[in-house]
Amino acid sequence: MTEIVITEFMDQAVVDDLRAEFDVHWDCELWNKTDECLALMANARAIAVRNRTEVNRRMLDAAPNLQVVARLGVGLDNIDIEACKRRGIEVCPAIGANAVSVAEYVIATAMILLRGRALRSTSRLAAGKWPRQELGHGREIAGKTLGIVGFGSIGQATGERGRAMAMEVMAHDLLLPEDARAWANARSVSLTTLVSSADVITLHCPLTPETRGLIGAAQFEQMKPGSILINAARGGIVDEPACAAALACGHLGGAALDTFQNEPIQPAAAKLFEGLPNIILSPHIAGITEEANKRISEIAAQNMTRVLRRSR
Repeated sequence: MTEIVITEFMDQAVVDDLRAEFDVHWDCELWNKTDECLALMANARAIAVRNRTEVNRRMLDAAPNLQVVARLGVGLDNIDIEACKRRGIEVCPAIGANAVSVAEYVIATAMILLRGRALRSTSRLAAGKWPRQELGHGREIAGKTLGIVGFGSIGQATGERGRAMAMEVMAHDLLLPEDARAWANARSVSLTTLVSSADVITLHCPLTPETRGLIGAAQFEQMKPGSILINAARGGIVDEPACAAALACGHLGGAALDTFQNEPIQPAAAKLFEGLPNIILSPHIAGITEEANKRISEIAAQNMTRVLRRSR
């Protein structure tokens, strides 16, 4: 009888450890096999998901014995939190486990975008070109202002690395208490001040009704000419057509988008950014590295094991 269902990718060694104690069904593509997944949930006491599995009322209704939802990551917009609460089901995100990976993605893409096309000119040189004068107008990251929207574990890890690169750090987070120790390392500002003052703006807030479309045409107009935007949080926070327009007209100096309104990226969205020289697109992998996957998997396994052992 299946006790634990894992619907997406997880560290193999961690899954093997779980199998030593529990009956585990693991299929990285199960998120896309609705009927099979629902059938497995009939006896499941735990489920581990990433962001592609919808833990909605239909799934919960099919899982009368479910005790814990372990999130292989931190975002919870694919999980019906209120329905889980009513059922007494614990929802356990792997908070902080991928903070280093996301923070490194932010700093890396920011440095590449500040240098413009200079760090992406390999094919031209391999073809015998030497565009030194054209590409020698990049900008340093040192001395720039890093604006962080959402100052939780990932935002704080990003700020730490920004400071190490001699950046000034400001952040906007309405949920973080004013007396939180984290504010010792960043200036607390309004969203308007952050958007209009930062050279590099990076998003680390959850997708909620309040943050959907948070960065739209009005915010792009407020940004400093040549500023950089990085979204490694959730698609839907950034208005994609407005972002593409700001890049195309040259007001926005560059953007790195790791998340999209619809994933996988849809043809219409991809077309918006086609041919733009100052964009980096990646398939929601900012927080996915070998190290982060192991940490996330271990935390998810620990959470499921803790809950299941308690109920025996």
